[in-house]
Amino acid sequence: MSGRLTSARLAQIARRTPANTPRLHRLFYTTTKLPAGGLLRNGAGARLVQRRAWPLGSYALHNLPATRSISFARVIPKLVTKFATAGAAAGGAVIAGVSYIQYQAGQAGSWAVNIFNKTYDGASGIAGEGVDTVSGIFGQITKGWGKTKEDLENVEKPEWLQRLLAKDESSGSQGGHGGGQGPEEPKKGGAAAAAAGVGSAAAFAPADEDENKIEEEKIARDEQMMMLTKKMIEIRGLLQTVGQSESLTLPSIVVIGSQSSGKSSVLEAIVGHEFLPKGHNMVTRRPIELTLVHTPDASAEYGEFPALGLSKVTDFGQIQKTLTDLNLAVPVQDCVSDDPIQLRIHSPNVPDLSLIDLPGYIQVVGRDQPPELKEKIAQLCEKYIKPPNVILAISAADVDLANSTALRASRKVDPRGERTIGVITKMDLVDAERGASLLGDKKYALRLGYVGVVCRVPPNASGSKLFSRGNGNITNAIAKNENAYFGSHPEFSSDSQLAVGTPNLKKKLMYVLEQTMAASLKTTSEAIQRELAEATYEYKVQYNERPLSAESYLAESLDGFKHSFRGFTDTFGRPQVRELLKHELDQQVLNLLAQRYWNRPFEDLSPPLPETDPLSSLARADPEGEHEIWQIKLDSSSAALTKLGVGRLATSVVANAIQAHIDRLVANSRFAAHPFARQAITEASTSILKDLSYDIADELEICIKPYKYRIELEDSEWARGRENVTAVLKEELQVCEAAAKRLEDQAGGRKKVRDVMAFIDRVRNGQVVLEGDGIGGAGGFSAPLLAKGREAVFLRDRTDVLKMRLLAVKSKQCANKKNKYHCPEVFLDAVADKLTTTADLFLDAELLSKFYYNFPRELDARLGRGLSQSEIDRFAREDPKIRRHLDVVRRKDLLETVLKEMESLRQLEAREKRSIRREPKEEKRRAGWSMF
Repeated sequence: MSGRLTSARLAQIARRTPANTPRLHRLFYTTTKLPAGGLLRNGAGARLVQRRAWPLGSYALHNLPATRSISFARVIPKLVTKFATAGAAAGGAVIAGVSYIQYQAGQAGSWAVNIFNKTYDGASGIAGEGVDTVSGIFGQITKGWGKTKEDLENVEKPEWLQRLLAKDESSGSQGGHGGGQGPEEPKKGGAAAAAAGVGSAAAFAPADEDENKIEEEKIARDEQMMMLTKKMIEIRGLLQTVGQSESLTLPSIVVIGSQSSGKSSVLEAIVGHEFLPKGHNMVTRRPIELTLVHTPDASAEYGEFPALGLSKVTDFGQIQKTLTDLNLAVPVQDCVSDDPIQLRIHSPNVPDLSLIDLPGYIQVVGRDQPPELKEKIAQLCEKYIKPPNVILAISAADVDLANSTALRASRKVDPRGERTIGVITKMDLVDAERGASLLGDKKYALRLGYVGVVCRVPPNASGSKLFSRGNGNITNAIAKNENAYFGSHPEFSSDSQLAVGTPNLKKKLMYVLEQTMAASLKTTSEAIQRELAEATYEYKVQYNERPLSAESYLAESLDGFKHSFRGFTDTFGRPQVRELLKHELDQQVLNLLAQRYWNRPFEDLSPPLPETDPLSSLARADPEGEHEIWQIKLDSSSAALTKLGVGRLATSVVANAIQAHIDRLVANSRFAAHPFARQAITEASTSILKDLSYDIADELEICIKPYKYRIELEDSEWARGRENVTAVLKEELQVCEAAAKRLEDQAGGRKKVRDVMAFIDRVRNGQVVLEGDGIGGAGGFSAPLLAKGREAVFLRDRTDVLKMRLLAVKSKQCANKKNKYHCPEVFLDAVADKLTTTADLFLDAELLSKFYYNFPRELDARLGRGLSQSEIDRFAREDPKIRRHLDVVRRKDLLETVLKEMESLRQLEAREKRSIRREPKEEKRRAGWSMF
């Protein structure tokens, strides 16, 4: 009874077992022990239990399947009925499988028949009432198998299957492994062998599926861990943009070590490229925040400098040069700077990591270095290795760990070594036993352990296909070198449990960073919630929850300016252009009159030549006896006016007026606080006006060309000119009187000015003789005072002439256009009016209409579609108030985004933990089934 149960005992147990007893409680062993490697069957199907290998020369069919103790009268009929109803169709579906199994079971056919018969007898003993039914079902199986075999023989078989069948027939004719049966025995055992083969296939399939499922779950967990790390690194980048709080950050791996410890080589081995700055003197003067982004689908490796706007730099030599320039930009007197350099490297060959490279520790300050350099480097490193950052302490193998600067610094902030990873470099420089002792050191034990690496690139690798210096990948060269060294020393075998090699270092860094980041998610999430509450309060109280972005601010500012410009177009039209042009031409008329009629020339204080007033002869002359000289003067004056370049003059006057109005609009708009936008608007208006002015000026000259040869005036035009010139002369008179008044105030009073003027008049009349040229002063008056006196005399004479000409214009003589030679002011003003009428009509149609159409569209191109995102942000931040508003809105939005990402990440992490806790239960469940 120790090893077997009799059939009678089994029948008693079966009869006493209730039908509703749980399935597991109704399982029992068959009368034969379950051998190692045997088959078991449960409610889920067949399963292989591998305990030890089968004996040499035996087959799987030598092991007895375990059977369920449930009533065969209930189970077997159902099972066999399915095979019977399927008939030849079910047999045909397993033709290939049966053929292979028949080959395997050919030599053991007779033995399988005996086993099958024993199983049949046992089932009859336990459930005698179902013998007849079972016998009939087995008969149906035999018939179904015969039909299937018959169909198999008629099927065209491939060559490999024919060879297997031929070999199977030859082995069957010679007798099985368990003794010869004669020619007929293999035929009898064929069905049994097929049935056993089908059971074996069914038994192996779930085991393979379980193994595949376990492997797939492992791969899924690894991918999920990588996704968690990538997500957390992305969140860390977002938190860096938020800034302003040390609590708003996720851990990074801070790399520390002395300058000769191989710190840069370790980082370059992880990245696979030489990209860090190198030099004889201390080159690393700023922290380098290195973010590695794993991009499996990327076709190229490249780096990015987000702060500099440099993206997709594929030349790692250029990355190295940029890092060198940025580090050397730190002044020597400042030693080091805590302003980090942000570098991101995207590559399919790097893991997702967040690293910070710091300047290496030094022991002695050089003569050309500041005395406080050692202290500043220590302070900078101490700032970054504070919790929760992970410390990557780099130590060289040829330096005793007791003298490791990196371990000494990490012990200050991490005395228990819970967040420090030790990296032993230059392992090939010491004996293998010495290197192994360093990696397994207990005196300076670290919870995260030590990793030994040989990151030095072999000198002969530069000429190999694995590596080309400059922009080549050094991963293969380093891996080959490490494998050659560690593989040749048994001290570093897998049995030693020592972590060596750069690949193991990468895996450890990924795992530790993921765990550390996950551990700090809760505290970081709470800090984000506090910061978000503060930002939301400020947004609500100071800005009344008014949403604002750089794009919306630019759009609002541009719309407001366009609205102001539209108002300007309604108020500046042809009347305003006419007024501008008439005023300009009136000034030109006054200049012509002064040059040709009014001025009394004198250059200095010397006595003038006796000359009468040019207009006095006109006052005395008889109209019928006009001298031709006055006719020539008037014609030349009108010709000078028409040939003045009115087209270019009028165009420039109007263009300048438009530009002045645009400048005033800018000064009164939001753009007043934005130099970039002011410049863009000014360039837009000047470019349009400049392009239009050239063609319009030439076309306007053509329009006024007839007036250069003949000018005919109507009586109404003469009357209008007379009225207008009267107003112009009065205005000029007021200007002269006001200038004389200002001059008296500047010279020290009217009395002094009059004394100087009287002295000048006596000199001009010859009453006083000057000694010398009078440049240094004369008559007791200084040279500046004499200059002001000459100016006062000029203004007095001009005032007298204007008064006289006002009287002449108002006289009856100037009421008729026939007396134009006596009234040149009226005639020239009438000519200027005709020129103005032609010019304002043309300029209104050509210059104003085209400018009003093109200017808003040019604004859209320069300040709308033509701006990049960085330019839009720069524009908005030029205004301090808007910059503060944008910072609050951006901070609030970023914190909300980060908080959502953190929540989703925490949910993802919780699912990962549940799946990890579920695995031991699955293993226990599988182990429980394997017991049977």
